Amino acid sequence: MSWSGLGLFLLATLFFWGVGAYNRLMRLRNAIGEAFYLLDRHLGERGSVCAKVTEALRPLVPSEAASFDALDKAQAEAEIAAQAARSKPYAGDPIGQLAVSGALHAAALARIMSMLDHHPELREQAGVDALVDELKLIERQRAFARQLFNQAVAKYNEAQSQFPTRVLAGLYGFAEARML
Repeated sequence: MSWSGLGLFLLATLFFWGVGAYNRLMRLRNAIGEAFYLLDRHLGERGSVCAKVTEALRPLVPSEAASFDALDKAQAEAEIAAQAARSKPYAGDPIGQLAVSGALHAAALARIMSMLDHHPELREQAGVDALVDELKLIERQRAFARQLFNQAVAKYNEAQSQFPTRVLAGLYGFAEARML
């Protein structure tokens, strides 16, 4: 085999390795999007149920208006952050905003749930027992979907950071994804 033949062979090998690396990263990045879709669905369900709980309880406990307002505001911020993350669930900034809004939402929701735990008569008056049970189920499903999302991100980040793919990742525009 001549030097030119060997050079062509090495060039072809490098080219096909680059295509394979690109396809692998794209497949893993698409898996992040699929995992986010499941998470996003649960976020939407949580927002819907929270709105129903707030609507039922607000007239019964006017002294907790600030808590209900905080939950409404946190829900609105979570929806905005989720919408930003839908287009690029592998991008760091939108996912970071979603993580922050999720933490604010969890804190506001915990306040409402604590109020219901300390005053069980409110559950009966407002008729929110089924909604609270549904909300707890959605939270467990959301936690599982978040775990799947984080696993997909970890696999992508691992593949993206391995040498020699790391060299090409920068050329292809693949950046590290962020976990929730």
